[in-house]
Amino acid sequence: MAGARHGRALRVAVQMDPIEGIDINADSTFAMMLEAQARGHALWHYLPRDLALSARRVTARAHPVEVRREKGRHWTFGPQQELDLSTMDVVLLRQDPPFDMAYITTTHILEHIHPRTLVVNDPAAVRNAPEKLFVTHFPELMPPTLVTADRREIMRFRAEHGDIILKPLFGNGGAGVFHVKPDDMNLNALLEMFTQLYREPLVVQRYVPAVRQGDKRIILVDGEALGAINRVPAEREARSNMHVGGRPEKTTLTDREREICAAIGPELKRRGLIFVGIDVIGGYLTEINVTSPTGLQEIARFDGVKLEERIWDVIEERVGGTRAAA
Repeated sequence: MAGARHGRALRVAVQMDPIEGIDINADSTFAMMLEAQARGHALWHYLPRDLALSARRVTARAHPVEVRREKGRHWTFGPQQELDLSTMDVVLLRQDPPFDMAYITTTHILEHIHPRTLVVNDPAAVRNAPEKLFVTHFPELMPPTLVTADRREIMRFRAEHGDIILKPLFGNGGAGVFHVKPDDMNLNALLEMFTQLYREPLVVQRYVPAVRQGDKRIILVDGEALGAINRVPAEREARSNMHVGGRPEKTTLTDREREICAAIGPELKRRGLIFVGIDVIGGYLTEINVTSPTGLQEIARFDGVKLEERIWDVIEERVGGTRAAA
C-alpha cells in the first residue's frame, strides 16, 4: 500500500452518519475515505452519539474500518474500541445536518482536541458559520435577504420584492423551502406554519429566476475554487437539490463566480474551513456550506478530477505543520 504523500501514514477518525446507509456513488465522505485509504492512512468510523468528554479527555466508541467501491459490501468493521481522539492525527467532522443543538454540541466537544488533532473542518468555525447566516457577512454578493421572525418585516419585504423565497434558518436539503409568488395568497398560512415548527427566525430572499437554469455548487479547498457542478431543478420544482429531482450538469465558472470565490476564499482559509461548498444562482451567492459539503463524486464524473486528492494534500500539509510546531 502506498504511503502518505506528505510524510508518514495518518490515524484518521471519521465522525459521520451510519456508513451502511450511504450512497457510495454520491457520498463525498466515502470518496474522502477511499482516498485516505489509498494513501495508507488508517481509518476509524464512529457516530456522533458515540462521543464522550470527561476531564477534557475526548473519546469515541469507534470501529476500525476498511472501505471499497462495492455496493452493499462497501465497508468492513473491525472490533469496536474506545478511541482516545487525542491520539488521532485527524478527525473528519462529516455527519449531515440538521445543524441543531446535537450537532453544535459535537463541535464544542471536538474543540478540546483541535488543533493538536486536526479537525476538518475546524469545529469552532463550523459552529460559527451556519450556512444561511455566514453568507450574510457578504451582502454585496447576495440577493436581497431578510432574516427575521417579525411578520411585519416579512410583509414589507414582500411588498418591495414581490417574488420571494421562504426557508427555515437551519434547514437542509431543500426541506421547508417555499417559492411565494406575488399573487400567492398562502403567505400568512405559511408564516403560521413556520411559527409552529420553528423557534428561529426565517430567511426571506428575493426570488432569482435564473434558478431555472441551475443552482451551481462550487467546491473550494483551502479557500481556492477547484470545481463545480450545476444542479437544474425539475419542472415545476423550486428546489435544485438532487434528492428532490434536481439534475446535475457539467459546468464551468463564470467571471462573476470567480469574483465571488476570490472575495470569500481568504476568509474561508483564515477560519480553517478546508472543504467548503458554496451555492450560486444567477451570479448571487445564496449559501456557504461548511458542515458536510457534497459534490466531489459528481465533479469527478463530469470533469475527471478527484478533488479529494487536493483535500488530503492540504490535510497532510496541515498535520505536518502542526507536528513541526509542537
